[in-house]
Amino acid sequence: MNRLLEWLHRGPLITDGAWGTELQRRGLAPGQNPDLWNLTRPELVEEVARTYVEAGSRIILTNTFRANPISLPDHSPEQVDAINRAGVEISRRAVEGTHARVIASMGPSGKMLVTGEVTPEQITAAYALQARACAEGGAGALLLETFSDLEEASLALAAARTAGLPVIVSFVFDSGKNKDRTMMGATPEQVARRMQDESAAAVGANCGLGPDGFPPISTRLRDACELPIWIKPNAGLPEIIGGEARYTLPPAEFAAHLPALLDAGACFIGGCCGTNPDFIRALVEEMRRCAAS
Repeated sequence: MNRLLEWLHRGPLITDGAWGTELQRRGLAPGQNPDLWNLTRPELVEEVARTYVEAGSRIILTNTFRANPISLPDHSPEQVDAINRAGVEISRRAVEGTHARVIASMGPSGKMLVTGEVTPEQITAAYALQARACAEGGAGALLLETFSDLEEASLALAAARTAGLPVIVSFVFDSGKNKDRTMMGATPEQVARRMQDESAAAVGANCGLGPDGFPPISTRLRDACELPIWIKPNAGLPEIIGGEARYTLPPAEFAAHLPALLDAGACFIGGCCGTNPDFIRALVEEMRRCAAS
């Protein structure tokens, strides 16, 4: 049985919010790989995870989004392994004694398959290493998130599944006239059907759009497959304020879109860029209102 369905037996779950900006608030320098803090500043990484647990998140990710050998070319396989294990262990400490579960975050390689910047063999090896480290560190599932290349996602999924854990695959739909395609042109239907055929445990969308853009994407994913749907919108679209991109959508306005997301079939709902624990608290409160109505 798909373990994720067991987790969802009482209904949809609220996940966590953004990690990078929360670490930047704690001193992470712009452009610095946050995953390195798993070894150098673990107490601050755990603080981020714990604030999401306290806000009501039932799913906590790990600070391992860029912790693959391709994104860390100056680190040995042993160092990459250690960064991933530490990231999982940190989130596990944060959820200890609660009902929250840990899912390991695995982002895209940042290289282009179609141009030959990276080979299929390199993708396979990178995600197999990361998935194995996260599984052995104690993650309950794996999340391949923020993917735009369906071919890379397929290779990463096959490699990640060798670790023996359920694998969720989440894409960014922010391109095309209707903002309903990935950067490489894949539609929600193409993504959902292929991920189901290749034995993903769930499929979804994150980043790219604000919460108003996600119900149609969620509906199309749901209608094209039988997998649970993972959804994490941004806090609206960023505005340039003082030369910096800032997200200005208030938490309550973000959470007001929860009923539409639930109607669209979303099972795991959280926040991506621009969100923080206040957004999770607002989602939890809105979920209570939905359950009571």
